[in-house]
Amino acid sequence: MSFPEIRLRRLRRNDALRALVRETTLEPGDLIYPLFICPGNGVRNPVGSMPGVFNLSVDEAVKEAEEAAALGIGGLLLFGLPESKDEQGTGAWDDNGIVQQALRALRQSPAAQKLVLIGDVCLCEYTSHGHCGVVIEGRSGFEIDNDPTLELLARTAVSQARAGADIVAPSDMMDGRVAAIRRGLDTAGFSMTPILSYASKFASAFYGPFREAADSAPQFGDRRSYQMDGANLREAMREIELDLGEGADMILMKPAMPYLDVVRSARERFGVPMGAYQVSGEYSMLQAAFEKGWLDRDRATLESLLGMRRAGADFIVTYFAKEAAKLLG
Repeated sequence: MSFPEIRLRRLRRNDALRALVRETTLEPGDLIYPLFICPGNGVRNPVGSMPGVFNLSVDEAVKEAEEAAALGIGGLLLFGLPESKDEQGTGAWDDNGIVQQALRALRQSPAAQKLVLIGDVCLCEYTSHGHCGVVIEGRSGFEIDNDPTLELLARTAVSQARAGADIVAPSDMMDGRVAAIRRGLDTAGFSMTPILSYASKFASAFYGPFREAADSAPQFGDRRSYQMDGANLREAMREIELDLGEGADMILMKPAMPYLDVVRSARERFGVPMGAYQVSGEYSMLQAAFEKGWLDRDRATLESLLGMRRAGADFIVTYFAKEAAKLLG
């Protein structure tokens, strides 16, 4: 009877051996924790469709950030829920807007200063209609007017940089937004502020819980005229290439789990820092399975994130950031 000379199981015999030959690692510093900032004091309102996620007032967000910093998490991604909304989304670039208030408060916290602070640059949370740009009436109904939106996005990015954002992250998917934001930042004296572009953001069914958390559901129509068709991988590569050509320093793919082929393709083609966003629907889906007892919570949480790192993501935006950091610690 012959036996195999090559036995890959030899290196799986115990935890020490497995760790020694592990190809992909996951650390708390690889994780970005999204926060939803709302007006008020002492506010910690649970998001019904996202167990463990809250709308936080600025003071509560600082506490959350300090805990994240203590866990070694890499950074925060900030979304805002303004006191009021209008057609133009003026709260997005208001220097006293809710995200700007949070950025200044976080800058005053010695613990939170250890975190990279990222401002989401979009209008959907601030517009009364819930779309990511200026709305006009076109031949086939209401449309999003791309070019006038660019100035508003640039103003938003500059306002966030002025308030203390380390990175600005446009998520709107307007054509030419990165170039407009880069010009705006450079002109305002923020030439060293990086742009993390949501370079391939797909029109996905997995965003539903986020829209509850951020109160950003479109009041009419949908976002398929500017977010990408989920069938198009080659187009995603073109979007990334265009954004990098316009001055993006980093890229983000969204969603993560259904689009890991996009992450892998981008990793193989572009030598820039890139991340994957484990979006609200992915998070809520796993939470539902945990509540039913269908999946092992700790193992499934880390496995889902490790898969994104293995696909090529340098960092991951995830609502599991604190939970994962505790497991990794």
